[in-house]
Amino acid sequence: MTLRMKSFLPHGLIGRALLILVLPVVTLQLVVSLIIIQRHFDGVTRQMSRTVRVEVAWLLSEVEAARDLGAAQAGMGRIASGLGLGAALPATGAPPAQDQRLWWDLSGREVGTVLHEGLAGLEVVDLLTNPREVQLWLRTDFGLMRVDVPRTRVTASNPHQLLVISILASVVMTGVAYLFLRNQLVPINRLAQAAEAFGRGQTLPYKPRGALEVRAAGKAFLDMRARIERQIEQRTLLLSGVSHDLRGPITRLKLGLSLLPEDEETEALQADVTAMERLVEEFLAFARGDALEETVTAAPSEVVQELVGRWARRGEAVTLGDLAPIGPMRLRVQAVERALDNLIGNGLRHGSRVRVMTLASERFLRIVVEDDGPGIPQARREEAMQPFARLDAARDPNRGGGVGLGLSIAADIARSHGGELRLGQSEALGGLKAELLLAR
Repeated sequence: MTLRMKSFLPHGLIGRALLILVLPVVTLQLVVSLIIIQRHFDGVTRQMSRTVRVEVAWLLSEVEAARDLGAAQAGMGRIASGLGLGAALPATGAPPAQDQRLWWDLSGREVGTVLHEGLAGLEVVDLLTNPREVQLWLRTDFGLMRVDVPRTRVTASNPHQLLVISILASVVMTGVAYLFLRNQLVPINRLAQAAEAFGRGQTLPYKPRGALEVRAAGKAFLDMRARIERQIEQRTLLLSGVSHDLRGPITRLKLGLSLLPEDEETEALQADVTAMERLVEEFLAFARGDALEETVTAAPSEVVQELVGRWARRGEAVTLGDLAPIGPMRLRVQAVERALDNLIGNGLRHGSRVRVMTLASERFLRIVVEDDGPGIPQARREEAMQPFARLDAARDPNRGGGVGLGLSIAADIARSHGGELRLGQSEALGGLKAELLLAR
């Protein structure tokens, strides 16, 4: 029941604010107006009906006092014409079996009640046959008499005019409230857009505006963004220095080993230095991230084709699958290529074939990398995306494996593009299926 109600409620902040602020006020205004109007016009209707009752009672007494039908008709006609009433004696046709009125005619109910209270000979009050008249059927010594009273004589004209005015005023004020709320919520929307863009690595120009609370939130966001950018810049400078300082000794080690006589011990040392260089590169890539890389407009299909082509030119068994027809989108091309390199490298390390393809939905671009390796058990897929996670000995860096950062780097890059990394089972190749989701 709660879920069914939520589906009909507005999802936007403007709609919810209007629902919270305007709906109770409008409802209260309409209910109060309806009660006051109904009570007021009920009183007016009773007063007017009493006046008509006195007039009809006089007409009825004149008819009852007549000696014969002719005198009764003459007296009835004289009085009825003077009072502006219609009268017929004896009345033609048959009266309704009971009082008649529309079910929503509340004032008509009061008319019937008042007239029946003071007219002993009144049989039926008919407000339905002719909506412009009140037909009264009365019993006399000379038969049934019908008196036609204009409806305006017993009820006020336009009794719900005030209610209509209240409804129109409520509609106008709701529109005014909507405009004011919309103007107040524009700064919140801009703040949300700036925060979302910063989460994707884009820095949009933003200036705090709006109410004091919104300005305070905007200033806090700008301070936070500045701190994060400073930390990223300092970390990048630090890592650049570390990278420079480490590359020198490693290069000297490689040069020194290349001058030594080639034997098993030298080859082992060279392999260790190569592994050390690879580990340093992966550590730096993980620590550097992609926050400071430039976001450009690029065609995803061209990026994937170029990357797969590079792997194929190296002689690796990397093939290209179907490519979704999607136009250019905002990407950090180097970061996406680094994530795909990690996924393809993992696939070739644990399998013999890798296939890359792209799929597109309304919100996301999915780059799928599949291999024919052993895959990752479902219970350990979340663990596999944690930094430095190595699930078995085959992934030990001392045995040719990685350092446990490939999937973690790919997941961070996907998150920085507003998406995520998903791991599953490849139906086509039987190994691991890694889906890199990028927000469009």
